[in-house]
Amino acid sequence: MTIDQVLEKASKYLNESDVAFLRKAYEYAEQAHEGQYRKSGEPYILHPIQVAGIIVELELDPNTVAAAFLHDVVEDTDVTVEDLTNAFNEQVAMLVDGVTKLKKFKYKSKEEQQAENHRKMLIAMAKDIRVILIKLADRLHNMRTLKFMPPEKQRVTSNETLEIFAPLAHRLGISTIKWELEDTALRYLDPQQYYRIVNLMKKKRAEREKYLSGVMDTISENLQDVHVKAELSGRPKHIYSIYRKMVLQNKQFNEIYDLLAVRIMVDSIKDCYAVLGVIHTCWKPMPGRFKDYIAMPKANMYQSLHTTVVGPYGDPLEVQIRTEEMHRIAEYGVAAHWAYKEGKDLTQNKNSFEDKLSWFRDVIESQTDTNDAQEFMESLKLDLFSDMVFVFTPKGEVIELPAGSVPLDFAYRIHSEIGNRCIGAKVNGKMVPLEHQLNTGDIVEVLTSKHSYGPSQDWLKITKSSHAKNKIRQWFKKERREENVEKGRELVEKEIRLLDFEPKDVLTTENINEVANKFSFSGEEDMFAAAGYGGISVKQIVNRMTEKLRKQQDQEQEDKSLADALSDVQKTHSPKNKKISSGVRVKGVDNLLIRLSRCCTPVPGDDIIGYITKGRGVSIHRADCANVQNEEAQGRLLPVEWEGDTQQSKSYNVDIEISAYDRNGLLNEVLQAITESRTVINAVSGRSDHRQKVATIHLTISIHNIDHLHKVVEKIKHLNDIYSVRRVMH
Repeated sequence: MTIDQVLEKASKYLNESDVAFLRKAYEYAEQAHEGQYRKSGEPYILHPIQVAGIIVELELDPNTVAAAFLHDVVEDTDVTVEDLTNAFNEQVAMLVDGVTKLKKFKYKSKEEQQAENHRKMLIAMAKDIRVILIKLADRLHNMRTLKFMPPEKQRVTSNETLEIFAPLAHRLGISTIKWELEDTALRYLDPQQYYRIVNLMKKKRAEREKYLSGVMDTISENLQDVHVKAELSGRPKHIYSIYRKMVLQNKQFNEIYDLLAVRIMVDSIKDCYAVLGVIHTCWKPMPGRFKDYIAMPKANMYQSLHTTVVGPYGDPLEVQIRTEEMHRIAEYGVAAHWAYKEGKDLTQNKNSFEDKLSWFRDVIESQTDTNDAQEFMESLKLDLFSDMVFVFTPKGEVIELPAGSVPLDFAYRIHSEIGNRCIGAKVNGKMVPLEHQLNTGDIVEVLTSKHSYGPSQDWLKITKSSHAKNKIRQWFKKERREENVEKGRELVEKEIRLLDFEPKDVLTTENINEVANKFSFSGEEDMFAAAGYGGISVKQIVNRMTEKLRKQQDQEQEDKSLADALSDVQKTHSPKNKKISSGVRVKGVDNLLIRLSRCCTPVPGDDIIGYITKGRGVSIHRADCANVQNEEAQGRLLPVEWEGDTQQSKSYNVDIEISAYDRNGLLNEVLQAITESRTVINAVSGRSDHRQKVATIHLTISIHNIDHLHKVVEKIKHLNDIYSVRRVMH
């Protein structure tokens, strides 16, 4: 989508002054990103244009579209949030700041930094839902262009998309973005299965279309008899949902029946139920497969009638029935509520569905009580992204809880005081223990007493939702501060002794203040109190406090080990031991025993590193070999390089693995392609999965350098039905 196309689409629902405002935002971003390029080699400004295009398709307000154009200027240029406030307004600046990653702080690991970035974004989202809409559009375009990133980055980004962004899109009801995120992520995480499903769907498409055409003709004829106007279409089944059924339910492709589905859209809710009656008259409904999401909408505001019937040829047929408005909300979720209408006050629009997003208020409460960003993200995934159960109060109100919740989770969701005074519970009129797991449809009644002693520490283990856990911790924090401080200090001292340190050496005033500040506590008493009531892990505190001492110990040990290893290498070499002709030399050192490792089989052209072994000289590994990535190996590494005269004169064995669609003649074509590239084949083995129709071929070939290997791999990839060709490390 070009900038002109974005603005033209925006002009269909915005007035001239709004479109001029968007053009100003685009020009500002274009100037800020001037000279910057993406991995694909394209000018960077193309990315904000595409993100803004996705936001315009959702028909969001001018401030959100402007923020989409500007979403990367604070993170990637010299522009500040204050600059955006002055150039545009506070709303635009706030939205951009909400999607900007944290870069000013130092973190122990990439995981910790990423968790902090997610926490910042989600807290901003709790204040204004449009933050996450921009972030989802940003992630969607990044996934569309992921092919230009290195393989490892593709896997990390795809995993993060499936863990964080696709579930968020689902919880917000934006299925049009959710499905594309999931399908694209699967393509990079399991390309073999992704393309296999694509091929199988192509082969069955004509048969499915013919079947659905006959079904829809029958439905249309019957709807005419009852004078109901309806729009019928086949509902596409998404690749990731098929993949999940095949993996989680251990099903074959031909066992997944809801590939056949019909969507019926009508004018009113009354017509929805009329159509349902027609469908059940035409075909026999399958027991337990009818769901009324109109009377009881999902938490993400989704509404439809779902039923599965035994179709014309005895196969299950899934039918969805909904109105046009329900369909719009099913596709765009909360974005449909933010859809901009000229002259409407967006704050009113926001208030109209704020109650439906009440589940997200827990995010802010989690933020105030959780000092560790990674712990915060884990509790968030548990609370927001897990499967849900829907239970009733005795008055018939629906309460949504994470799957596996117990009556205590229900009690705290009603009110924190009801949770604190809980002494028992009834489910469907019968007394149950507090650890009883709730199921969808249960009617839950909480029994309370004014004379209750309050929560027990065991409740933290029983409860499932982070909301309940936070309320329990708050109670302990408030009611038993002195006891918690003393208990926390004892636990910290005990943990320090377990690590063979003396508490007096670790618990210095400077160390305590530094760690308390790191975890955002106001002082040492707050930190020890949190350790006492379980607000923070004692291990986290002690690991941070002993970090410098442990590093000092490790360095001393490593220095001794390295000295011993170098001594072993020198003892091993003697005039009798001639250097192995490996084509590699250690920079600045001569006459060392050198051998190529078998785990990663480096070849000329690979980035390599030397590892000092005990008594066996220097082992040469690829720089990305997992065996030299751990901390233990770091002190034993030496810089090495390929010798210039070995590029063509010597051969190196390399193992490769080929995954392909299992068919006759496949192996012959692969071997012929390798032979034509004048490459020696040293070993061949393979296996075939007849159920999945996937063949895996293992080859050991002799090549001269990395360029030679790339030519062979490319030649194999050009064969028909090849899913992937990869180099194997043992």
